[in-house]
Amino acid sequence: MTLRAWFSFVFLALACVSPVFSADAENGYVVDVPVPLGGQSAAALIGQLERLAKSAPQDGRLDVVLRYGAESSGGEATSFEDSLKVARAVTGDRLRSLRIISFVQGSVTGHSLLPILASDSILLSSGAQLIDASAGESERDETVVLAYQSIAARRGLFPKPVVAALIDPDVELAWVSNVGGGKSFAGGEELVKLRETGEVLEEEVWSAAGVPATVSADQLRSARIAAGIVETLEEAAEVLDLAQVIPVESDAIGGVTGGVLLEITGSISRSRVRRWQSNLNGSLAEGSINTWLIALDSIGGDLDQSASLASSFAMPEPPLRTVVGLVSQEARSDSALLAVACKPLYMTPDAVLGGTGADEISLTDLDNHDELIESIARATKRPVGLIRGLLCSDLEVYRYTHKKTGRVKYTTPADLVSQADDPDLERDRWEKGDRIEMKEGLTADQAIELGLADGRSDSLDDVARRSGMDSVPKPVSDRGLVRFVERLGRSQGLMMILLMVGFVALSAEMNAPGMGVPGFLAMVCFGLFFWMNYLAGTAEWLELVLLMLGLCCIALEIFVIPGFGIFGIGGLIMTIASIVLMSQTFVLPQNSYQLAVITRGLWAALGSLLGLFGGFVLMRQFFPHLPLFRHLIMEMPDAEALHEAEKLADFSALLHQTGQTTTPLRPSGKARFGDQVVQVVSDGSMIDKGVPVTVIDVQGAKVVVEE
Repeated sequence: MTLRAWFSFVFLALACVSPVFSADAENGYVVDVPVPLGGQSAAALIGQLERLAKSAPQDGRLDVVLRYGAESSGGEATSFEDSLKVARAVTGDRLRSLRIISFVQGSVTGHSLLPILASDSILLSSGAQLIDASAGESERDETVVLAYQSIAARRGLFPKPVVAALIDPDVELAWVSNVGGGKSFAGGEELVKLRETGEVLEEEVWSAAGVPATVSADQLRSARIAAGIVETLEEAAEVLDLAQVIPVESDAIGGVTGGVLLEITGSISRSRVRRWQSNLNGSLAEGSINTWLIALDSIGGDLDQSASLASSFAMPEPPLRTVVGLVSQEARSDSALLAVACKPLYMTPDAVLGGTGADEISLTDLDNHDELIESIARATKRPVGLIRGLLCSDLEVYRYTHKKTGRVKYTTPADLVSQADDPDLERDRWEKGDRIEMKEGLTADQAIELGLADGRSDSLDDVARRSGMDSVPKPVSDRGLVRFVERLGRSQGLMMILLMVGFVALSAEMNAPGMGVPGFLAMVCFGLFFWMNYLAGTAEWLELVLLMLGLCCIALEIFVIPGFGIFGIGGLIMTIASIVLMSQTFVLPQNSYQLAVITRGLWAALGSLLGLFGGFVLMRQFFPHLPLFRHLIMEMPDAEALHEAEKLADFSALLHQTGQTTTPLRPSGKARFGDQVVQVVSDGSMIDKGVPVTVIDVQGAKVVVEE
């Protein structure tokens, strides 16, 4: 084994052991070249390359592989003008930050060859061929020949005789060994002259005169024109010293890509799905949007709502072209249906797809949505059995292999034979494999292997570039306040701070008399903690939590706590904040319209509070005089009647009089003085009933007696 082979072995072994690439590893991108190349597809291809060029590092070049697939026939229909446009762009200044590598997997003919000649490097599969650039041309055009030679000379990859033979079938091409040593290409009159002068020791004719040139992968590799012969993108990445080459979606080449971003976080609810769907549909009205980028980090919550939204992802209608998904952390329970409805779907290396979440999905729930799940599976070309298994952990999904054809199917034992006329015969045709465990969810590698995801990605920026966008698109709407609130609601650090402050404030309140600032602070902290931890930190729930806390604080201030303090002020602030949150969608006003919106919200809040206090005033003023409500309100006593009652309670005339107790005095009770029974208090001793007592002191309505 040679030293180079040994290092290759070690490299491959390490790659197998550690498939996760380092953050510092260099990646490249793969763009599929349409064949034949038309005017629109040529412009789209150039636009895609220009977008990639904008994302290239400033101190280096970004590797971009132009892939000509195995089915690349039809190049003779490519017009010279369109191919020249692409070739000039590839060799021009605007794409200087890209290193263009052509990867030919099949036979390329006609003017589709011209961009290959403009490449920095070329890779070919073992059966690849470059065939007759003049195919489709009725006669030789000197302008075309000069253009080919000019483009090829800019790169210097293809020798001039090879280019001449490819564009002109009348030119003979040979690879000759010279008398002076070395090998070179010669063609046409130059080859004839070398033969006549006897300077050719040995020659290998690549193309005879009058026969369209066909150059194979082996010939190009032996002449060191091709950088290597590879069969897969993984092998291409190894030859190019790249960690990986990332395919750019083919849909991105079909035209200019305009996208919006939707972040689905937290729980799934009806109100949130309605808001998301409304905002997504509204984005299509702009006319320039044809791609939705969905970022998922959700625990699910409502299968009905997820199914409704997933159907619009899986079956996009014009002008929507593509719905791209990225699972950044997790997509559990019914949110997994949203994830697999995206095509393509990417996952970060640590992401989880499926598994138990906020909504417990039963087999009955699956049956109710069976038709929709099957339509999503057909549209995205994903295994329907695996999708159902992602949603319901009670479902037992197995890998079945057809004994005759080797075809693999993922399904349950019951579904395997559900459509068969003879269940036993159908069961015998399949070999049952291992159960697919999905109760705890699938990792990125597992999801990709099973066909539920299309690749791994480390960031939204990377997914956006793969989808044909310059960078991460703008959020689906300018609902800045909603995004800000929900970002706070997902903060684990803030959640712990609220819990800690809440307990500290509660402890301070328990060690202080009455109710004050610590009690109010504890109530707010625990309320917000409840919102973040149990209500998924969504903007809709925050509005309701603030409104309920505000009204509770106002009620405490009015009915329990004397005076007007922190509970009243804080309750008013929270009530106003909840009303403002309900009425606007931005954090701070940026224009006259938003200023008008926040003004209306504040006036609505003030009007609500005035109505609250006005209602209390009316209740106190009119309810005591209405027969239906007079028992609900305590009527204020008349001042004169109160004064007269206080005058009638004067017992000074009883001083030094003697009477008899009518009840035991313990120490208070009652005693009779003449015909008058009076509430009395003993001097501290216990006095039985029927005992004579004498009044020793009178203090207003208080009569003190002794035995």
